[in-house]
Order: sequence, then C-alpha cells, then structure tokens
Amino acid sequence: MPKGMVRKMVNAVLEENDWRLQAQEKYLLGKTLYKRTWVAPHESWDHDHCEFCWETFSDFPGALGEGWTTEDEYRWICDDCRRDFQQLSAWTLVEGHAGEK
Repeated sequence: MPKGMVRKMVNAVLEENDWRLQAQEKYLLGKTLYKRTWVAPHESWDHDHCEFCWETFSDFPGALGEGWTTEDEYRWICDDCRRDFQQLSAWTLVEGHAGEK
C-alpha cells in the first residue's frame, strides 16, 4: 500500500474516532507552533492544558515543562498530540526554542 494512502487512512480514523478532537481546527489549523519551555505568564497563573488531551503544563511536579505553543503562548500542545495531529492540522513547526521569551 502506498505511503500516502496509509497516511490518509490514519488521518481519517483519527478524525472520526479520536476523543481528543473537539473542533480545534477552528483556531489551530495551519498555525505556526513553537517548541518552548512553559513559564507562568503572571503570578496568579499556575498552569495551562494541552488543547487536545488536557495534559497539564506547569512547574508542578509531574506536569509537562515544555511543549508546542502558538506565538502568543495562549494555546499549548503536548508532544504526543503534536505528533498525532501534525499532518491533520498542517502546522509549521519551529524547533530549538526559537523566539523563546
């Protein structure tokens, strides 16, 4: 089976059956994501969640300390969900913590 056909089948299964997909394409489709370390934007903010699986980003023990984020650092995506939805979401990725604040 050709590689492209396998990808289409996998994406179709993800699209139809994955509980993590909740219309995030409305605000994340085609966005540029940056690999960054999570930092609280202000003192009263102590965590964020992955836009797909709700894994916690925080300084808390056991929480994720880095991931993929939009330029404004408002939307966060864990490595697993980034990998699972990269093809479907057509993201441009900027690695190496480029532009980290």
